[in-house]
Amino acid sequence: MPTLQQMRYLVAVADTLHFRRAAEMVNVTQPTLSAQLKELELRLGAQLVERTRNRVMLTSVGREITDRARRVLRDVQEIKDLARVSSRPLGDTIKLGVVQSLGPYLLPLLVPDLHESHPDLRFYVREALPDTLVDQLETGALDLLFYPLPLDRRDLVTMPVFHEPLRVVMPHDHPLTAKDPVDRKDLRGETLLTLERGHRLYDQVRSLSDEFKADLSHDFEGTSLDTLRQMVAMGLGISLLPILYIRSEVARERLVVDRAIRGVEPSRLIGMVWRKGSVRDEEFRDLAQIIAGILSARAPEVTVVKAT
Repeated sequence: MPTLQQMRYLVAVADTLHFRRAAEMVNVTQPTLSAQLKELELRLGAQLVERTRNRVMLTSVGREITDRARRVLRDVQEIKDLARVSSRPLGDTIKLGVVQSLGPYLLPLLVPDLHESHPDLRFYVREALPDTLVDQLETGALDLLFYPLPLDRRDLVTMPVFHEPLRVVMPHDHPLTAKDPVDRKDLRGETLLTLERGHRLYDQVRSLSDEFKADLSHDFEGTSLDTLRQMVAMGLGISLLPILYIRSEVARERLVVDRAIRGVEPSRLIGMVWRKGSVRDEEFRDLAQIIAGILSARAPEVTVVKAT
């Protein structure tokens, strides 16, 4: 029968498609990994990996066995988590995924208080695009996401935590800086810059551009919020950016100016997401309440969702 270690090696090769990087991922030498995969293939009587001088790829049966190996490894981790959580809630590492437009501006608000109240809690953080994070959560590579909602997946639990306003960001010499707040009608015809496709913020800003009758730019799309800020400063257009980013990167300098939008301010709903049936369900719900309390005290710019 395959060993758990051999399954880990196979999954590492599938994730990297590179023997050296896979060996580094599982902290063994490349010859050890290669030998264990060869032994696994002999035990199963099937070739799992095709390796040439130029590339590494899984065979069709290798892909199917890798998918099953992921589920086995995830179940084994759940068993370990069940034993640990029962004795030490919020006392171990959480593999956390967070979208790139949120993590660097949310986590610095949370980590100091969490470390003080739960000194044994650790976050192993991965930033990625939304679809990638969901895939990694479902395979067990991640335990928990901080993620824009809604997310309609029957196999996942979603828990809203806070609403984060979006504000207009413009060059400091833009005519609209004279208004605070800015009326929606004032945004008609403005060139609106946003992140590239694949980000949830892109979809939201595209929808708002239709509402405002602004011109969404497809010639200049940002790869990050910092990129957007720089393009706004150079006069390529205006943008709608999340308030935690503005608090962290805009408010402390004069490169660009932010303004609220009159009336019901546009916002994105940020929540926590985990696998349905996870043994850490209660632990994650407790963590959500702790985070809501921290944000209420540390970030009055956001609106915490009341627990139901």
